Amino acid sequence: MKKTTERKNVICFGEILWDILPASAQPGGAPMNVAYHLNKLQVQAHLVSRTGQDEPGKQLRNLLTEWGLPVTYCGTDAVYPTSEVHARVNAHHEVSYEILYPVAWDFISYQSRYSDLLASADALVFGSLVTRNETSRATLFKLLEKSGYNVFDVNLRAPHYAPEHVKQLLQATDLLKLNEHELILITDWLSSSCSSEADRIQLLQEKFGIQEIIVTKGSRGASFFTPHAQLDCAACKVEVADTVGSGDAFLAAFLAKRLQGNTAEVALAYAAALGGFVTRNHGACPDYTLSELEEFKQSQEAAKLTCPETLLQVL
Repeated sequence: MKKTTERKNVICFGEILWDILPASAQPGGAPMNVAYHLNKLQVQAHLVSRTGQDEPGKQLRNLLTEWGLPVTYCGTDAVYPTSEVHARVNAHHEVSYEILYPVAWDFISYQSRYSDLLASADALVFGSLVTRNETSRATLFKLLEKSGYNVFDVNLRAPHYAPEHVKQLLQATDLLKLNEHELILITDWLSSSCSSEADRIQLLQEKFGIQEIIVTKGSRGASFFTPHAQLDCAACKVEVADTVGSGDAFLAAFLAKRLQGNTAEVALAYAAALGGFVTRNHGACPDYTLSELEEFKQSQEAAKLTCPETLLQVL
């Protein structure tokens, strides 16, 4: 892939919300988190979402503007409120969520102006959560028909998904990101004969024609798969503040570096670094500069903690 200095454009479709954490309320939603980090990494991100016509919605939109994220395609809803998710963090830093329903982003209706936005976009990022309501689900499938490169960030939160909708999304996916639990759950819907990670990856590749798959593995790092190769990377060794949004940061860094023409090896190393950087901070969108991220990445590499041996296995 040829490196480029041309600024890339990505559409992030779906939920934006307030995460109500034990200590404070933080802006959140996987598409918004990805957009935040893409913007930090010099990729133009456009959010297509919806907030309520309420004070939480006003605060969220003002914050997006402060971050340099345009709210042009974030509608407002006079009926449904801005989304809130009540998060609980256990002693192992694992997070569980109570996702309120219905909320404004459940009702993202399709607009003709999205066609022009898609025409200039290099990628469309979306998740499974936004398919829980038919209005936003229908809009997403229309976008997928027009988009040239589709990035599916799986986010299975029971009871807010249906297997048939997830399978439809997989049919339209070019780059898939999911965690180990989601990999097992989805492939178990499709077959009872998978006995290994390799079997599960092959099943997804063959059934849906997905060319790139990322499996995140928490403290054990992540793996990147194509039909011909597997690339493994270790996680950063950091003192964990919380894990909220670390996967979103990982995806944003990987996607940004790939769109900018870097190899998968380079992209994976940056993804691990940004995921670790976010994990040692509270909240999904900590403030940072590129120089701070680079310094953190270099310190990890110097200590041989981030991708000490990036492993490439030809399949």
